[in-house]
Amino acid sequence: MAVQLPRTNKSGFYEIRMESVGGLGANVAGKILGEAGVLAMGLNGANFASYGAEKKGTPVKSFVRFCAPDQQVRTASPVEFPHLLAILHESLIRAGIAQEGITHDTTVVVNSTHPAEKIRQDLGMCGGALGVIDASGIAAAEKSRANMVMLGAMTRASGFLDQQAIRDAVSENLGHKYPKLLQGNLRALDRGFSELELQQFSCDLEHPDQPLRRAGPPIGYENGPMGGTIVNPGNTMEKDLSAARMGRIPLYDHDKCINCGKCEYTCPDFCYTFTDGTDHKGRRGRIFAGIDYRYCKGCLRCVEACPTEALTAGDDNEEYVAEHTTSQMKAGS
Repeated sequence: MAVQLPRTNKSGFYEIRMESVGGLGANVAGKILGEAGVLAMGLNGANFASYGAEKKGTPVKSFVRFCAPDQQVRTASPVEFPHLLAILHESLIRAGIAQEGITHDTTVVVNSTHPAEKIRQDLGMCGGALGVIDASGIAAAEKSRANMVMLGAMTRASGFLDQQAIRDAVSENLGHKYPKLLQGNLRALDRGFSELELQQFSCDLEHPDQPLRRAGPPIGYENGPMGGTIVNPGNTMEKDLSAARMGRIPLYDHDKCINCGKCEYTCPDFCYTFTDGTDHKGRRGRIFAGIDYRYCKGCLRCVEACPTEALTAGDDNEEYVAEHTTSQMKAGS
């Protein structure tokens, strides 16, 4: 017998949207949700994803629709007003693209270490429910990925998804391909389910729903340059790779640094900056000035190369990055 959906839109669908970046596994999470709902819970439904370049750090949207088993699914349009919204990377909130379509009845689950009230203000939520969970931290502890933790949290937040059905779908999808990682993934899933705390908010505004904006291309047939000339070639001057990080960054201890430069040699994105100065032995030369975390994608090769443990792996903390990145130091000087 099919599970009863808690609520549906006018088309009869319960709709889920995941806002993520490449590398966090939103596409796989959507597939697992869809299979569990249709094959194990007797619902009808569909899942699909929307993304551009298949690379770490690029925006990804994953969509899931569920409906009664006797209803046909005749739409493949994006989920614009989700009943359940999962945000797998907090930087998408700052970019202003994750919160579109939130209504007074939306349940939102966010991967973050910040208090729920701050996240609520950043999202502009009036009513609905909000759950905040440190999915990246749990995933690192369990040697999994944030998508498994978020799957568990979404299962609990939905109010109707069956935890065992999701666990079975995870085992079916990942057990054969990555058998050694399965138990860690299941632990991450269970922790996401058990550690999520939802808060309900009431709304006293008459029209609290977030507007939906469909951004068009900046250049089209009406304003494109003659002959398709590329007048602004791509460059990396203002690139920001922070969305590509998987929750870990190198932390720097000045007292242990010997200015050997091995971090700079091994860094693939030129995050390390050096300047003229005096080292710890009083010798003039090039000394380490700091890390520009805008370019750091958290590969941690520098931590492996550091001979004195001046660089160690730590959690990707927004406040720490803002305080210690060399780009901020230069901006304030």
